[in-house]
Amino acid sequence: MPSYLSADAELYYEDDGAGFPILFIAPGGMRSAIPLWANAPWHPIDALRDSYRTIAMDQRNAGQSRGAVAADHGWHTYRDDQLALLDHLGVERCHLVGMCIGGSYGLNLLAHAPDRFASAVLFQPIGLDGNRDVFHELFDGWAETLEDEHDAVSPSAWTQFRSNLFDGDFVFSVSRETVAGINVPLLIPCGEDVYHPRSTSLEIVAQAPRATLLEPWKTPDAVPSARQTVTDFLARHTPA
Repeated sequence: MPSYLSADAELYYEDDGAGFPILFIAPGGMRSAIPLWANAPWHPIDALRDSYRTIAMDQRNAGQSRGAVAADHGWHTYRDDQLALLDHLGVERCHLVGMCIGGSYGLNLLAHAPDRFASAVLFQPIGLDGNRDVFHELFDGWAETLEDEHDAVSPSAWTQFRSNLFDGDFVFSVSRETVAGINVPLLIPCGEDVYHPRSTSLEIVAQAPRATLLEPWKTPDAVPSARQTVTDFLARHTPA
């Protein structure tokens, strides 16, 4: 099993293909893991692996990855995992493809380490629009499955961790002002449900100076064109 062992986590990943790298951050909320890409309207790893080096990972305590849990953990914890994996694999620069919670992870990466990413495609990013309770419920259901293996973590620590992730505004991980300063080219296939509000996708595009909205993209008749749009966008921003 390919994995990267850091000081407090063991991160499962899959590294395939050749060419300019793409880091894939899966949908699934706190359960963000590689197999959940199969639920997308089309599988972007399968679609792109013939032209790129595809690097996909399970986030800590999701799928086959495991790691510590602490009260001071938050978006920065996952960001540091993601950058550490790129360092481990010797990847200095890549594209980023994320879906769902991968949008919030991705915007945090782009804000913190913009020089490491040539472009990003962020499918239906999560965001706040009268729906905070669904993210608290999402977190609590995930945390309940981990209580036995993290029995030393107090209830107050779990609550603080949840607050660090989902008690913020906008896309939770970064502010509107931060997104306005991201100059990496972005393609945003639009969200349309309670976890992925359309308003969030529209505001990312309104704030980020080099962001483009893509819709429709999920319906069967829209998939071929949308898939080609994603492919062309990544090709256009791939360094020579």
